[in-house]
Amino acid sequence: MKDLVIAGKKFNSRFFLGTGKFASKQQLAAALAASGTELVTTALTRVDLAVPEQDDILGAIDRSKIEIMLNTSGARNAEEAVRIAKLGKAAGYQWIKLEIHPDAHYLLPDPVETLKAAEEMVKMGLVVLPYINADPVIARRLEDCGTAAVMPLGAPIGSNQGLRTQAMLEIIIEQSNIPVVVDAGIGLPSHAAAAIELGADAVLINTAVAAADDPALMAEAFRLAIRSAELGVKAGPPAAISGASATSPQNTFDIFR
Repeated sequence: MKDLVIAGKKFNSRFFLGTGKFASKQQLAAALAASGTELVTTALTRVDLAVPEQDDILGAIDRSKIEIMLNTSGARNAEEAVRIAKLGKAAGYQWIKLEIHPDAHYLLPDPVETLKAAEEMVKMGLVVLPYINADPVIARRLEDCGTAAVMPLGAPIGSNQGLRTQAMLEIIIEQSNIPVVVDAGIGLPSHAAAAIELGADAVLINTAVAAADDPALMAEAFRLAIRSAELGVKAGPPAAISGASATSPQNTFDIFR
């Protein structure tokens, strides 16, 4: 399994963590420590970029160890997403998770507006990671326009349903020349491990950790599952076969004849 490098930055952890829905700054800090993550996302509306040292979400993040990726959550079209990105860039933030979902019920990303916004943000010199449907065509178009990675959904945001889009994820992973980060819908550590075993480069988790009874313990569980899957892939597992394959020579019992 190749090293995870996005926009020239190497990540040792394939576990990215969202910062929404945590009950307190203390819970977030504990989950961050347990996760081992090196990249987090946070909505621009949840932080005061002018005073990063204040007692807000940024105060829980050690920026010497963790990259902050602002997301455009809440944007309903490309124009709104680009406006958010410009505010973030002005405050010194270069990494943007591009999210545009006009449907408030299912929060599914708008592929047309996402591509339009991505093209503009790439021209601005930002590191753009777009949240998309598990659509190989839009994934390829975004790669061609210069995004640093693509982030296809496993299932609707916050649904905890797992990899409902597995067939399409497999195609995206097969065709992509940039990192693929499975984002949204992952509810259990086993779901995250399955994404890595499919060949995804990383996973982004939020609700499954933040809404758990013990967020720090759940973050640790995800860390271990993702690392275990990564090691399993690196080990080179034997291919699945349709029949059986004996673990002992078939003539073992000849000695009794």
